[in-house]
Amino acid sequence: MPKRNASEAANATKFEKGPSAKNARIQTKKMSEELLNGKNRLNEAKEDDVPVWCLKKAQEEQPSRQCPYLDTIDRGVLDFDFEKLCSVSLSHINVYACMVCGKYFQGRGTNTHAYTHSLDSDHRIYLNLGTLKFYCLPENYEVIDPSLDDIKYVLKPTYTPEQIKLIGRNVKMARAWNDTLYYPGIIGLNNIKANDYTNVVFHALSHVPPLRDYFLREQNYMHIKRPPGDKLTLMPQRFGELLRKLWNPKAFKAHVSPHEMLQAVVLCSDKKFQIIRQGDAHEFMMFFLNTLHIGLNGTGKTNSSIIYKIFRGRMRQCMRKVLPVDASDESRRTLAETEEYKEQTKEIPFLSLAMDLPPAPLYLDERLQNIIPQVPLSTLLMKFNGQTEKEYKTYKDNFLKKFELLHLPEYLIITYDRFHKNQWFIEKNPTIVNFPISNVDLYECLATDVREKHRYTTYDLISNIVHDGKPPTAVSKGDIAVDTGRYRVQLIHEGTGKWFELEDLHVKEILPQTITLTESYIQIWRLNRNKTRAERVGEAQEETFGTATTEEKLKEEPKREIDGTES
Repeated sequence: MPKRNASEAANATKFEKGPSAKNARIQTKKMSEELLNGKNRLNEAKEDDVPVWCLKKAQEEQPSRQCPYLDTIDRGVLDFDFEKLCSVSLSHINVYACMVCGKYFQGRGTNTHAYTHSLDSDHRIYLNLGTLKFYCLPENYEVIDPSLDDIKYVLKPTYTPEQIKLIGRNVKMARAWNDTLYYPGIIGLNNIKANDYTNVVFHALSHVPPLRDYFLREQNYMHIKRPPGDKLTLMPQRFGELLRKLWNPKAFKAHVSPHEMLQAVVLCSDKKFQIIRQGDAHEFMMFFLNTLHIGLNGTGKTNSSIIYKIFRGRMRQCMRKVLPVDASDESRRTLAETEEYKEQTKEIPFLSLAMDLPPAPLYLDERLQNIIPQVPLSTLLMKFNGQTEKEYKTYKDNFLKKFELLHLPEYLIITYDRFHKNQWFIEKNPTIVNFPISNVDLYECLATDVREKHRYTTYDLISNIVHDGKPPTAVSKGDIAVDTGRYRVQLIHEGTGKWFELEDLHVKEILPQTITLTESYIQIWRLNRNKTRAERVGEAQEETFGTATTEEKLKEEPKREIDGTES
């Protein structure tokens, strides 16, 4: 008798009668139900692990344009500056922001923290921080409404090339959601603990137009590939996000918290620069610029990254070893002819020029007060004229060095060497540097063989970082935290020409004449390409002659009046 296959046996059991056939149908039904329940449990488990955007459930959702809970959104509590982590599980995957209380939660499935929060607090509207889509929970449908576009723009501002060209020339003040008036780019940065030394650097670099325009468009650096697991890729991404928020004309609040940027700094610097400990602004700026250069796949060439294109210059260093003092004249002449004591010349690149301040006086004045010396910037620039030699001491030998510039960068960073470390602590030099805020000529600092190649040699000041108080590590444990020293930055607004001073969240307008009265630490100067050096120097001479003639006229007028009364 031939055997029947499984399908024929199943069809036969449908038409068979009797208790055996009935039991077989019941068992088959139970097996199908168990299989169905197993598949459902498997799908539910997958929904907790797999992101929502790749689930069939999300693909089959019907978005709604009529949500009754849009009036529950509170824009005053929304703050997207913090790290995108779930407030319960601390996970950074599939994070949603509650539009009612501003907290971050993970997922939107039935077993997620966002779903639980919607049931517990009756908060219905949530924003996916990755896809920028709004959802209503626990109903779990997408909300589409044009009134929510301002929230998306605050979370992720975008700029067109036309907007970037005009963003620096803006002369109108923007109005935040809380009715605060501000200029885009001139807003405060939150000081979380002791990160004011990083805030001033972020502000100063954000007002360098080529650097700002480059990072305002994410397309300029989003396709740069780094080795897998390289943490330096975070620096350009976080800095771009920070700049886009600083220059946002549609912000809800007139300040930004650099929390994500600082987290990337702590990670990439291996905790050398921290949020809770004061640091050196110059050291941080050099670390930050070099890390950005590497994160943008920069090499040793000048045009390899936007950082080197803007800030990198070249100088010539002439160095010779100092002859021993106790040697005789004959031995000194013999040593001078050897290769060890001959002058050696080499070209070195630089990102900043360090100015040496004269030492502070040791004695007090007649009123028993400290004398604060003053020095003009032109005197400090003589270090780079190729003739002034300075002695540099090492643990073994002494060297005489002199410098001269070969290439002037588009934006020149000048630092004043205020902090000196002795055997016990770091001491600060309070010398005041007198400088003009425009038309600083570096023609005399150029080497004679490259002067003809540089038509533009004058610089204008665009930012000035000031340090007030004691050095960062010179304070003992018993001192008050206020006396540990703090940083502030003075910036020029390109559109209006006004100067502003920013210290953490405090922003105020200042007079340009007060800039030279501060203890400047770091300055950024812009090369003026509107007029050549000859034209700008001629204008300065005309202004000088003009003021002299007016003074002479004022002196002559009283004499004429006296002569007239006598006659």
